[in-house]
Amino acid sequence: MSDKQKKPIYKRWWFWVIAIVVIIAIASQGGEDDGKKEVVGNEMPNQVEDNVETEESDPEPEVDPKIEDEEEGEGETEESSEAAKEDIPKEYQSALRKAKIYANEMHMSKAALYDQLVSEYGENFSEEAAKYAVDNVDADWKENALQKAILYQDEMAMSPNAIYDQLISEYGEQFTEEEAQYAIDNLPE
Repeated sequence: MSDKQKKPIYKRWWFWVIAIVVIIAIASQGGEDDGKKEVVGNEMPNQVEDNVETEESDPEPEVDPKIEDEEEGEGETEESSEAAKEDIPKEYQSALRKAKIYANEMHMSKAALYDQLVSEYGENFSEEAAKYAVDNVDADWKENALQKAILYQDEMAMSPNAIYDQLISEYGEQFTEEEAQYAIDNLPE
């Protein structure tokens, strides 16, 4: 009898079938979007993901508070407020909802918020939608600077001078000098 030598595993037909199936499965999952976006800057990605999931589960779209106030002041009906919602493009409404999360829960500056909304690694909204969102989000930018400053003071043990530099840096938080100074002046002792 002659001893038949075994073929190496990579020369067997079934190995290549399995390899191709695995490659196709990996490639098809690479293009799926699970609704979570990468954060640009110093933000914590898990916090953004949790907030995005919570916000997206809200079935009722939000409307710009300024528009609501104007409509209520004029004594118009709910039907006319619905019509006003329809006049605002969905992309603008979505950008505004995201802006509320970033501004009010993550305490971003106005400039950092805009960058996050237009970034291809962030939310990838159009510049027009991002500008609308930044202009219409209800946020206290000085309070956001203070909250960031407290985070840097407590979590990173940074000095007030280092915090100020981080707050105004174009590579950091991008607050205005006035907002950063407010934060430094109001840091807890």
